[in-house]
Amino acid sequence: MSAGRILIVDDEPQIRRVLRTALITAGYETTDLRNGDEALLHLREAACDLVLLDMNMQGIGGLATCREIRRFSEIPIIVLTVRNDEKDKVQALDAGADDFVTKPFSMPELLARIRAALRRSPASAEAGLQKAHFGNVTVDFDARGLTVNGAALRLTPKEFDLLRYFITHANKAISHRELLQAVWGPDYGDQVEYLRVFVKQLRRKIEAAPDKPEFLLTEPWVGYRFRLPD
Repeated sequence: MSAGRILIVDDEPQIRRVLRTALITAGYETTDLRNGDEALLHLREAACDLVLLDMNMQGIGGLATCREIRRFSEIPIIVLTVRNDEKDKVQALDAGADDFVTKPFSMPELLARIRAALRRSPASAEAGLQKAHFGNVTVDFDARGLTVNGAALRLTPKEFDLLRYFITHANKAISHRELLQAVWGPDYGDQVEYLRVFVKQLRRKIEAAPDKPEFLLTEPWVGYRFRLPD
C-alpha cells in the first residue's frame, strides 16, 4: 500500500533522482518534473498528496508556482531552498507553503517533514468547537476558514492547524515542544526558530498590531499562550 503520492518539482536532475529513489524506498509513489509550468499542468490533471517544490528554479520559479497552486488547491507544499534566512522562510509561507527545508538536508529530516505535512491535527473535533470569535476575527473550524474584518483570509493548512491548537487550548501557557509535537508530530520538538516563523506569520494575519499582539502572546522561557476573551 502506498504511503502517499508525492510530486517532486526541481530543475536539477540529480536532486530529482535522489529524492525519487529515497521516497520510493520509503513507500511513496512519486512523479518528478523540471519546472513550475509542468507542475501546474500536472496538478490540474492528476491527484497528488504533497508537493516538494524547489524555491530557486529557472523560469516561473518556486514562489510563483506555490502562489499559483494555492489558487486552486490546498495540497501540502514543502519548499526546498538553499538559503536559510528568515526572509526566505517568510516569503515561502506568504506564498502558501506549509513547510520549508534547507538544502543540503538529511533524508530522515525530509521524511519527517513529509509525514508531518500529510498529518492533520484532530484538535477541533476533540474540542467540539465549530467557530471561534475574537476581536475582528472569526474562525470556522468545519470549513477551515478565517475571516478578518469580514474579509476571507487564507491560511496554509499548517497555519490553520497551529491556530486551531492555540484556540482549543486557549488561556494556558503551551510549551514550544508541545506545540511542535501536537501540530507537526513526534519527530519535532526542538525547532523553536521554526515555530517562531509560523507564529510571526499568524500574528500578521490575525493581530491588528502584530508587533504588539493582543491574542497570540509570548510566554517567556516557555512558549506561547492564546488569550481568548470571555
